Amino acid sequence: MIPRRRLPRDEYVEGVLRGDRTILSRAITLIESLHTEDIELAQDVLEQCLPYSGDSIRVGITGVPGVGKSSLIEVLGMYLTGTRAEKVAVLAVDPSSQVSRGSILGDKTRMEALANDERAFIRPSPSGGSLGGVARRTRETMLLCEAAGYRNVLVETVGVGQSETAVRSMVDFFLLLMLAGAGDELQGMKRGIVEMTDLIAFNKADGNNRVKAEAARREYESALHLFSASGTGWTPRVITCSARAREGIAEIWDAVVEHNAWLTSTGQLASFRQEQAKRWMYELIEQSLRDEFMQHAGVREKLASYEQDVLAGRLSPFRAARRLIEIYTENP
Repeated sequence: MIPRRRLPRDEYVEGVLRGDRTILSRAITLIESLHTEDIELAQDVLEQCLPYSGDSIRVGITGVPGVGKSSLIEVLGMYLTGTRAEKVAVLAVDPSSQVSRGSILGDKTRMEALANDERAFIRPSPSGGSLGGVARRTRETMLLCEAAGYRNVLVETVGVGQSETAVRSMVDFFLLLMLAGAGDELQGMKRGIVEMTDLIAFNKADGNNRVKAEAARREYESALHLFSASGTGWTPRVITCSARAREGIAEIWDAVVEHNAWLTSTGQLASFRQEQAKRWMYELIEQSLRDEFMQHAGVREKLASYEQDVLAGRLSPFRAARRLIEIYTENP
């Protein structure tokens, strides 16, 4: 396949700022590229778009596979574009194949109705094995979507795990979706996840599962009182919802809007954004240093043999890492 021609910087910037979804997609592809010639151009585009970003509600949505994240996000997105007549961007991080490193990229298929909505923009991005299941360039993608006029940004994670910490650091509101009776018993509730959560929603609360979901809601609502209060002063809530029956959707977004108003009125939203920017900077430093380290000729020459020595027990992981770092620092 013939690669698509790169656009001049100003064409990317102007296209993003006028909300052109095709140009926005191409700009995101540019920033996701690992080709050396694309990186500098991508940074120029981001710098030009930065002053037009930030004016959005950023929501992270997580939950175990099968909880119905994509279905709920589509219904929530349709609620925003329809009932509220607002624009929404969905950044859906797809699991990458551990064999081919390719991505399933199935979210546009699962969210077919929302994908065809002119007020919506869906960007499935491969996680590529990045920390926490969050795409390598999720923050930059969010910035471009905001510059393109999307005032609601939903970030769907791969699933429960390290992804909560990664997503929590880049969003204002954190939604945890759960299923009643799916093995997540009350005594097994992960304290760290709950302490990061602004809203817990038991999905698929319809039909025969409605009573079970309501019982789970009451249990978790009582259990939340056992946890220390949120540092923001916001009290996490527990509700039931159903993507299939389209119930509880407005309640979810009402909580998001109320939370955003609370952060704004208390001055905490500005602090949130400052902390997000700082985390972004440090992540970029760590990422750049790791990339530079792994591309170092001396490191690449010795890495495989040291790895085999560690696996065979001939060398401790500590000493192997120490030697590789010495190779990197002593032979710039």
